[in-house]
Amino acid sequence: MEVEENMGSLTIKNVGSPEEVRPFAANGHADVIDVDGHPVLYGTFEPGWKWSTDLKTIAKTDSCQAPHLMYCISGRMAIRMDDGTEGEIGPGDVVSIAPWHDAWVVGDEPCIAVDFGGYSQYAKG
Repeated sequence: MEVEENMGSLTIKNVGSPEEVRPFAANGHADVIDVDGHPVLYGTFEPGWKWSTDLKTIAKTDSCQAPHLMYCISGRMAIRMDDGTEGEIGPGDVVSIAPWHDAWVVGDEPCIAVDFGGYSQYAKG
């Protein structure tokens, strides 16, 4: 019996050197880091940021259709699903958000979050 060995790879990247920066219409941007074909978004959502005003014109949909798997580093963000379900995340929270939602920054501090959801088209014009 022959056994095939899989020699894995190691990829290390820093969010300070993104492959792409996607500005929102206003109030922030997403830095995109490609990790072996998996897009990771490092989002800076400034106070006043709201998906329905900052990204709706880019996405051309009534609400966000991207799935998200996010870790919140700092700040706060509220999420409202199209069915009316609401929640709020803050530092240290991990959240899974299904498509069809709106979101906005809560308070006067930027919300910094890392999105591992893998949706490569997010905020792409």
